[in-house]
Amino acid sequence: MTSLVNQPRQPVLDTGLGSSSGSDAQSQAPHQVRGDGGLDANLRSDFPGLANWHYLDTAATAQKPQAVIDAMTRAMGVDYATVHRGVYQRSANMTLAFEATRRRVASFIGAKSENEVVFVRGATEGINLVAQSYPDKRRILLSQLEHHSNIVPWQLAGWQVDVCPLTADGLIDLDAAEAMITTDHAMVAFAHVSNVLGSMLDAKRAADIAHSVGAKLLLDGCQAVPRLPVDVQALDCDFYVFSGHKLYGPTGVGVLWGREELLNAMPPYQGGGAMIDRVAFDGTTFAKAPARFEAGTPMITEVMALHAAVDYVAAIGLDAIHAHEAKLVQQTREALRSINSITLFGPEDSAGIVSFAMEGVHPHDIGTILDEAGVAIRAGHHCAQPLMDYLGVPATARVSFGLYSDESDVEALVKGMERVVRIFG
Repeated sequence: MTSLVNQPRQPVLDTGLGSSSGSDAQSQAPHQVRGDGGLDANLRSDFPGLANWHYLDTAATAQKPQAVIDAMTRAMGVDYATVHRGVYQRSANMTLAFEATRRRVASFIGAKSENEVVFVRGATEGINLVAQSYPDKRRILLSQLEHHSNIVPWQLAGWQVDVCPLTADGLIDLDAAEAMITTDHAMVAFAHVSNVLGSMLDAKRAADIAHSVGAKLLLDGCQAVPRLPVDVQALDCDFYVFSGHKLYGPTGVGVLWGREELLNAMPPYQGGGAMIDRVAFDGTTFAKAPARFEAGTPMITEVMALHAAVDYVAAIGLDAIHAHEAKLVQQTREALRSINSITLFGPEDSAGIVSFAMEGVHPHDIGTILDEAGVAIRAGHHCAQPLMDYLGVPATARVSFGLYSDESDVEALVKGMERVVRIFG
């Protein structure tokens, strides 16, 4: 008798992200891009969380468009079933939609194959996976601006850490990296875009530097993927990680991309169901990537919603998003620069992020006063304490834009900062 388990079949249900929800996101696109390449003001109406609120903390987590919310609801409701396990029709449909998301993500970031896309809980888990599983744990070159999630996992896994300095305007100093790197380094791990400074890495040059000594390059793409077109083949990196919730998708899901041959040479990070070839008490063999790194029941509904988020962003266009955010960054820096007591950090052409400090005023006080005016910013060390030490401040105030941000947000920020000045003199 021939088993029907894992036999492909055509879905008969509306499987949400594999069918209707993804196309719903794309169908919304025409009203979101103007003829001059800018973003339509009506776009904000797609985000129910933005009502009567100036949200300037997108670098922490992005608000969700209705298309993503609907996809999550449908996947959790009328379409819900397990994946990769059931022989019944709805499970088969959900499996097809789940794997369609993997293919969609692969296309979105320029991967050669969906087998290079591993679903993880977020970028943090993706970096931990590589730090623990990469077999050649020697020296790693990080930079001064890295998020704690791109520092602590390497320390816990026993890597020897070297730190590359920054340029005067807050870029990773690749001239210094080239001078520092040796054949003892097995890995270089840099932020593609800084979560504090918004500075953008010349990733291709970083890859050339790493590869010149036989090291691999991992890029933390959390802040880049929602703001810049990303093609991992063109970047020539070896690993790339990002989180779904910063890409206008849900929390609890992220992506580790790795070259297929590297992933298959790495032992599993966790054990359990679904990541095995065969289990016996005297030994277990493991599936090939990506399954070997996806132990247990996966984040089914989150993956479905991620598909909707990718479709939504792709339909608008990352070039348009970047240009839109760059304009808002310029306006913000010009406005804040007019306040003598403010110090701006990072490059003038930062990607969607502006960090600053105000003499005599703690960033938490700035954040509290702005909140009273309906303006939400981030205040603190932004999970980048080594960078704060480097900048000589305990914390900064951070403004970060999204595709839904507009000039009214900048105006509300400036008005709020004028009140901060009045209060603190």
